[in-house]
Amino acid sequence: MSKHKPAEAQSRPFKVLGIQQIAIGGTDKAKLQKLWVQMLGLEVTGTFRSERENVDEDICAIGCGPFKVEVDLMQPVDVDKKPAVHTTPLNHVGLWIDDLPAAVQWLTAHGVRFAPGGIRKGAAGFDICFLHPKSNEEFPVSGEGVLIEMVQAPKAVIDAFAGLAAG
Repeated sequence: MSKHKPAEAQSRPFKVLGIQQIAIGGTDKAKLQKLWVQMLGLEVTGTFRSERENVDEDICAIGCGPFKVEVDLMQPVDVDKKPAVHTTPLNHVGLWIDDLPAAVQWLTAHGVRFAPGGIRKGAAGFDICFLHPKSNEEFPVSGEGVLIEMVQAPKAVIDAFAGLAAG
């Protein structure tokens, strides 16, 4: 018998509002910039470098305001270290979440595996955490090969999506 609650037993205390980002990895972000910035015209809106996360990234933008989606172009600080942000070209997908702490608590109780690190500040300054791409015996639900970043949506994003839903 699983120690995790069936998902039907309790209503979900959070909403996935929309796509916050896609993160693309390679060994040389200049090659990624050639397509995404020079050819497709995305604007570089910031940079982030972390030895701990083994990433050197340019944060680009599609759209604007609360509906802006980040396209993060990432290369490893050290290609021989983990995490290996370049080994999966589509590194991860980020989702706006209206209540990140409630989501983490509920999903954990329902058997979802999270990557180490817990909730923390991400490259763009929002609170984040990651759903693990692989399940294990203790946590049988995962991204099934896909790393998923959950991002706490700021009030402007929550309000914008609520406005769309209200018509």
